[in-house]
Formats: sequence, C-alpha cells, structure tokens
Amino acid sequence: MFRYSKKTLVLEIVTILGAIVMLMPFYFLITTSLKTGPEVLSGSALALPTSPTFENFVTLLSPSSDASGAILNGLLYSLIITAGSIIGLVVLGSPAAYVLTRSTSRWSNRTYYLFLIAILLPTQLGIVPLYVEARNLGLTGSPWGMIVVYTGVLMPLSVFLYGGFFRRLPRDYEEAATVDGASRGKVFVRIVFPLMGPATGTVAILAGLIVWNDFFTALIFLNGSQYATLPVAMYSYVGGLVSQWNLIFAVVIISMVPILAFYFFAQKRFIQGYAGGLKG
Repeated sequence: MFRYSKKTLVLEIVTILGAIVMLMPFYFLITTSLKTGPEVLSGSALALPTSPTFENFVTLLSPSSDASGAILNGLLYSLIITAGSIIGLVVLGSPAAYVLTRSTSRWSNRTYYLFLIAILLPTQLGIVPLYVEARNLGLTGSPWGMIVVYTGVLMPLSVFLYGGFFRRLPRDYEEAATVDGASRGKVFVRIVFPLMGPATGTVAILAGLIVWNDFFTALIFLNGSQYATLPVAMYSYVGGLVSQWNLIFAVVIISMVPILAFYFFAQKRFIQGYAGGLKG
C-alpha cells in the first residue's frame, strides 16, 4: 500500500522545482515575443507583457515584410528536406535493419556493429570529404542533395532503432507466412513492417528533430543558394535585428511550432520505439 511520506514530499518538491527551471526558457520566449519593442528594452524580463500583442508575428509573416519571404521559404524547404529525409530513412533503414538482424552470417553481425560505431562518430569529422564528393555529384545547393546527405548521415541511427525492434519481434508470423508461400520481401512489407509502428515513429521524430534544427550542415551545403532552410534563414535575418528581442523570439517560436506539433502528435510512438530500441 502506498504511503505518502516525507521522502515523497521532498521528491515532489524537487520535481516541481526542476520542471520550473526547465520551463523558464519557454516562459521568457513566449512573454518576450508578446511584448512591444519599447517594453522589452525598458521592462523586466520576468514581467508579463502589459498588453500582449501578436504584432511581432504579423510583422514577420506579413507579405509586405522583408522577412516574410525568407522565413516562409525557409519553412517550406525545411519541411521538404525533413520529410524527404524521414521517408528515405524509413524506406532504406527498415529493410537494411531487417536483413542484418535476421541474417545469421558473420558479415551481417559485423556490418550491424559498424552501424553502431558510426553513431558515435561526429559528423563534422567527415564533413570536408562529404562536401567534396557531394559537389562532384552535383548535390550541393539543392534540397534533394540535402535529403541524400541527411539520409546517409542518419542511416546508422535508423538501423539501430529498427534493429532493436526486429531483435525482439517473434518470428512466428514470418515463419507461418513463409510456409504459406510468401516471399521474403512480401513477408517484410505485409507482416513485419506494419508491426514496426513504434520504431517508425521514433525514427521519424528523432530524425525530424535533428534535420529540422540542423544549422551547420545546411549552411555548408546550401550556402549561397535560394533553398536555405529555416535555421539558416533565421541566422541571416536575426543578424540584422540587433536588440529587437521581441522579433527574434517570435522567429524562434515560428520555427518551433511545426516540429513541436509533430512531436506531440507522435510522442506515444516515440516513447514506445525508443524504449524498444534500447532494450534491443
């Protein structure tokens, strides 16, 4: 039977304080974006806006605004690159992990461990040869090239997460379908992959967060092109705002809304899939 003790009280207080500390940046972000320029410069950062206004968001997204085109284009190309990368990781990562985990040969185990080692290596170590080769193949300055780059860079993570689930998945359904005459590919498409919903949700969310928020890779591979992603567009725009923190924070909120909405929509799949990947 549960008893409410002093230890429980202390844990609750610590949890509440921790939650407050974690939520403080969001508090500053939201309150500042709803203030006017003079109020931001003259008032306290902790103070609530005296007259909350969405004028900052209207200014940023208005067709007559100088920032509107850059931000909307950044949103569009960030969505295209993120969605394309997720599709590539799911389409290529799931069958790759399935083959590696179901095969009993030595090469499959060694290859799987190579994927795991690749997760630990910083991407920046290979950014120069990657850029040179991408330029030779005509993949720089293009959103489709960025999709190829992100798919390749994040493939080890996709294989790891899918592999953890495949290792825990019983083979009974696969063996029954094989006895009925189904091919290996048909077994994967019709039976195995539909069971991988949690793993697919985890891959989509983790990859989506990484690609959506990535600044370094997009800055290098899309430098000087018209296909700048939202982080790059924000960097270019924010550099000219100097101390207009209300507009800067409004831009940050605009960039957060799509990925937060996607996370809340798929968070159940994310938790299930991440736990399955770790246990695997």
